[in-house]
Amino acid sequence: MNTHNASTPQVDNSVTHQQALCSTYKGAPALLTDMYELTMVDAAILAEKKTGKPVASRASTFEIFSRRLPNERRYGVVVGVGRFLDQLQDFRFTDNHIDYCRDFLSEDTLEWMRNYRFTGSISGYREGELYFPGSPILTIQGTFAECVVLETLALSILNHDSAIGSAAARMSAAADGRTIIEMGARRTHEESAVAAARAAYIGGFTSTSDMAAGYRWGLPIGGTAAHAFTLLHTTDKQADEKEAFRNQVAAMDTNTTLLVDTYDITQGVANAIEVAGPELGGVRIDSGDLGVLARQVRQQLDSLGAHNTHIVVSGDLDEFSIAALRAEPVDAYGVGTSLVTGSGAPTAELVYKLVEVEGQAVAKRSSHKETRGGAKQGFRTARDTGTMVSEIITPMGAPEPDTGTLQCEKLTIDYVVDGVVQDDLPTLDDARELLYNNLRQLPWEGLSLSRGEPAIPTEFQGF
Repeated sequence: MNTHNASTPQVDNSVTHQQALCSTYKGAPALLTDMYELTMVDAAILAEKKTGKPVASRASTFEIFSRRLPNERRYGVVVGVGRFLDQLQDFRFTDNHIDYCRDFLSEDTLEWMRNYRFTGSISGYREGELYFPGSPILTIQGTFAECVVLETLALSILNHDSAIGSAAARMSAAADGRTIIEMGARRTHEESAVAAARAAYIGGFTSTSDMAAGYRWGLPIGGTAAHAFTLLHTTDKQADEKEAFRNQVAAMDTNTTLLVDTYDITQGVANAIEVAGPELGGVRIDSGDLGVLARQVRQQLDSLGAHNTHIVVSGDLDEFSIAALRAEPVDAYGVGTSLVTGSGAPTAELVYKLVEVEGQAVAKRSSHKETRGGAKQGFRTARDTGTMVSEIITPMGAPEPDTGTLQCEKLTIDYVVDGVVQDDLPTLDDARELLYNNLRQLPWEGLSLSRGEPAIPTEFQGF
């Protein structure tokens, strides 16, 4: 199947200014920040200067967590930490950024921005780890000012990537070991597409059609031809599907996948095997009743001696339609829209909250938006068989909880210590393997696609 390895008071619309803004998002992510983060820093810096007491420089702990799982799903998947750490290392305010903020920030704050470097520490769950309501996915510790400006960057990355990764995991589980290809680049923002492909790979997808994602992240890529290539081969108002197939096979050899439903699917399959022979790698169906068509095409391929020719289906697939096709003779799925848009990958509902100041727990008490104060760490308990039992959250630095005969694994690791990103952090393949193993260890009801309670409960101890 050919798989290879801020809002501001004024808006300046000048070409020079727009070019400066465009450069902001390429290796200089500091303005991927909500305005209120900078105005809070400004107020804190001015208060500290006026009173002589620590305000902006107060030791603070922020936590990323989810109060609930979206759409009553059974689990979430942590994805995006690696991308966040990459951006953190480039988080600098340039002269253009500072000039852009000059109208609404004090000179003291502009000077602080000029010298900004994150010097704190970050710990949290590995990419590919499961999370549940209350899981301390990421803990950011440092001064109030240096941590609060990271809120939007951290949440925009982790909310997007974790939503995609969670949806991808559900789809991969529904595919039950069959090949599943990410094909959503044309349905979302160009940079979101690259991030989505990375998240989908962690979530269990086999490859991506997005070249930028393959290039940037080293992901397996895959792709052959669209309907346009078949339609191209039309002369004197006569469609020549076989000529299109011949040219594709000549370029890509018989291991390619031919798209057989541009015209009549039965004739398309016959043409594909006539041109490529019974050793054709695969045929793709992109429309219609995929279950019925897959059965018909499998029978036709077998009758033509093409017993090893794979059937690939695509066309608005999601985890539910994939699960419905599980009993059909489908070898691979192509998934796009439902993976990269909100319909299939609703926001992960992660929030970024201040939970500790100068070692003292602080908590928000707003109705339905309560937080639990204090820096935290996570543990996972399991039976001897490996089946997960619960998630236990304890104060940061507390001893491992006593879980009796249950196995206990610490989930929290150090990512950044005193501003230095640690070596030997988990790779993409590490994250992919971790998620695969985690899904195997979920209680069976945790893999259900229906709405329900989280697969395992979250317990808080020592608070």
